[in-house]
Amino acid sequence: MGLADLHIHSTFSDGVATIEAILYHASAHTDLDVIAITDHNTLAGALLALRLADDFRIEVIPGMEISTKEGDMLALFITEPVAAGMTFVDTARRVRELNGLPIAPHPFDILANGVGARRLRRIQQEHPGLIAGVEVINGSLLTRIGNLRAEKLRWELALPGVGGSDAHMLEDIGVARTLFAGRTAAELRTALERGDVSPAARKRDANYYRRSALRFALRMGLGLAHTLEERSGEERIRMRRVP
Repeated sequence: MGLADLHIHSTFSDGVATIEAILYHASAHTDLDVIAITDHNTLAGALLALRLADDFRIEVIPGMEISTKEGDMLALFITEPVAAGMTFVDTARRVRELNGLPIAPHPFDILANGVGARRLRRIQQEHPGLIAGVEVINGSLLTRIGNLRAEKLRWELALPGVGGSDAHMLEDIGVARTLFAGRTAAELRTALERGDVSPAARKRDANYYRRSALRFALRMGLGLAHTLEERSGEERIRMRRVP
């Protein structure tokens, strides 16, 4: 079985790791086969990752987390940006036109901008086949309740359920993932379209979120990010101030 993290942010939006550092970390320090770069309302980081991916073990899915009028959407497998501010349905249609897959992330997260169950039910009823899946394990939720409710909703809507870390730091990459038959991004897409995927999460201790939130706040406040540097022919991750 392949492992994919379908929800990662970089310094191209509100993450605190560069694309190069993400690719290196995912390749050298995780068991993931595929990652998706999904920065907020920009495709630039994902396209950079796609260009650099041949230098690393990991495969890359280009994507975005798009701000629609009703809430966020993950757009996977797109190579052209999609404008923010449209309705969820119009955004999903545009993603489909670009041969992408629209995913509804964190529908029950009280802190993030999820679309919500009521609207997703109506969209699925009026536009069957438009939504490609629901993120049922989001690795950044403060409690398990939102993920449990999302899991129940995806069965109700008869949609595939995926897992994504929603990582903004290197340490969080892979804490939630999607299992699929195969190892490649192309095989993952086939599995998603067939509904043959499963969400999973790594076990974390009770203080994980408190430590993670503190580290993220400190790095954002100080303008620090993980970068990939080469010294004496050896690649290493360093913490640097970034513009």
